[in-house]
Amino acid sequence: MSAIVISSAVMEKLRRKHGVTRLEVVECFHNREGIFLIDDREPHRRHPPTLWVVAETSKRRLLKVVLQMRKGIFRIITAYEPNPVEMHIYETKGKYQGDGGGDEG
Repeated sequence: MSAIVISSAVMEKLRRKHGVTRLEVVECFHNREGIFLIDDREPHRRHPPTLWVVAETSKRRLLKVVLQMRKGIFRIITAYEPNPVEMHIYETKGKYQGDGGGDEG
C-alpha cells in the first residue's frame, strides 16, 4: 500500500473540526470496499485530480476521505462524516458491485 501523508495543518483541522484521527483515516483505506471517485466539480478541480472514497473505520464510523495521489503517495486533503448525497453517489458509483471487483485506485 502507498504511503498516506497528512500535513500537520490538515491533521489539526481534522481533529478540531471533524473529530477525525489519523488512525481512522488509515483504517478507511484498509476497509474500503470501492474505488476512488474523481471530484470533477469546478471548484474542486486540481492537477492531479481530487479523489474521494467513503469507508468505515474499525469502529464502523463512516468517513469520506478526500485526497490527491502524487508520485505514489496519498496526500489527504480532508476527512469527515459524509452527508446523504455523498453516500448515495458513493453507493451507486464507487462501491464494488457483484463479486467485489478489482482494486482500482
